[in-house]
Amino acid sequence: MTQKQEPPPLPWHLGVFDAHCHPTDTLASLQAIPSMRARVLTVMATRAQDQGLVADAASKYGITEDVARDVTETDWSKERKLVPAFGWHPWFSHQMFDEAVYHGSTSLSNEERVAHYQRVLTPQSEDRDFLLSLPEPRPFGHFLAQTKDHLRKYPLALIGEVGLDRSFRIPQSWLPNQAQQRDDTLTPGGREGRQLSQYRVSMEHQREVLLAQLRLAGEMQRAVSIHGVSAHGVVYETVAETWKGYELRVPSKCERKRAEAAVKAHAEPSEIERDDLEHPDAVAPKPYPPRICLHSYSGPAETVKLYTAPAVPCEVFFSFSTTINAWSNEDDRPGKVGKVEAAVLAVPDHLVLIESDMDTAGDRMDEHLEAVVRKICEVKRWPLEDGVKRLGNNWKRFVFGDR
Repeated sequence: MTQKQEPPPLPWHLGVFDAHCHPTDTLASLQAIPSMRARVLTVMATRAQDQGLVADAASKYGITEDVARDVTETDWSKERKLVPAFGWHPWFSHQMFDEAVYHGSTSLSNEERVAHYQRVLTPQSEDRDFLLSLPEPRPFGHFLAQTKDHLRKYPLALIGEVGLDRSFRIPQSWLPNQAQQRDDTLTPGGREGRQLSQYRVSMEHQREVLLAQLRLAGEMQRAVSIHGVSAHGVVYETVAETWKGYELRVPSKCERKRAEAAVKAHAEPSEIERDDLEHPDAVAPKPYPPRICLHSYSGPAETVKLYTAPAVPCEVFFSFSTTINAWSNEDDRPGKVGKVEAAVLAVPDHLVLIESDMDTAGDRMDEHLEAVVRKICEVKRWPLEDGVKRLGNNWKRFVFGDR
C-alpha cells in the first residue's frame, strides 16, 4: 500500500494574515498574540463591551503606519501584529436608537425603551418585562462619534464588524442562576449559551445602522468588514445604494479598441479617452467605502459577479474560513464542486482573503488559518508558496489601500 505523502509545511515566513477575528472576546488570550505564527490579525469590535477593548489591544499590539508605507520583511514586529476595526454588529443593532426619533434625547425613559424595542424587533412584543430586561439602548450618534475618534487615533483602523442577518434571534435575558455561573473569562454581551428568544431585529433597522457605518467608512476612507447571513441580496442592495451615481463608466468596445490601438502605436490616448479609462480619485471622501470585505462569504457564485462588475467603484474582497464556511467533503461528493468552492472559483485571484473568525488568539487560531490557506490553494490550484504570497498581498491591499 502506498503511504500518503505528507503535505509540504506552510511557509509562515512569507506572511499569513487573518482578515477577520475576535480575540478580545477572550481577553486572556491576547497575551498569546506575539507568539503566534500569523503575521497580523485584523480584530473586530461588535458591541458596546468591546469597542474599548479593541482600542486597548491596538495600543499594545497594533502595527504602525511605517509598516503600511514601506512593507519589507524586517518591518514586521512579533510584538505588534494587530489591526483594529470598530463597528456595531447586526446581532446587537437593536441596542441602538436614533436620537432624531426621540427629539434629540441621549437616554430613554422606560416607556421610550419599550417603544424603541417594539419598533425595531419583530414580531412586536407586548412583554414589557422582557423588553425592559434588554440592555439599555444607546444613541447611535454617540457611537458614530466615538468610532470616528477611534479611526482618527488609529489611522490603519477599519470599520467592522457590520452587516445584516436575517437568521439570528436575540438571546433571552440571563436567569439568576445563569448569571452566577457565567464564564468571567469571556467579554460580556455575547450569547454565552443563553436560549434564543423568538425575536429578530427588523431588516429596516439593521439597514439604517449599516448604512450609517458605510457612509462613515466613505467619509474616513476606511475599509469595511461586512457580515451577511441569509441576506446576500439585501446586503448587495444596501451596499450598492451607497455608490449609486458614482458607478464607473465602462468604455464601449470601440473606445477600448481605440485605446488599445493607441497603446500599440505608442500614442497617448485623447483626454476624453484618458478620463474614461482612469479610476476616479481614491483619496477624496465618497459616500461609499473604498474597500469592502464580505467576511466568511457564504453567498452564491452568481452574487460574486455583482460585486466584481466593472462599474462597481469600490474594491470588494471575499474572505473564507474553516470555522464558518461549509466546505464540501470530496469523499462524499467526488467530482462535485460545492457552493463555497464555486464561490472561491468565481472570486478573482486578487480579491481572495482568509480569516479565522475565532474569539481566542493562539495556536488554534493559527491552525484554522493554516487549514483555510491550504483549502484556498487546493481549490484555486495555486502552489502553496504562491498562494501564501497572493493572499498576503491581497490583505495588504484590502487594509492599506494604495499606500
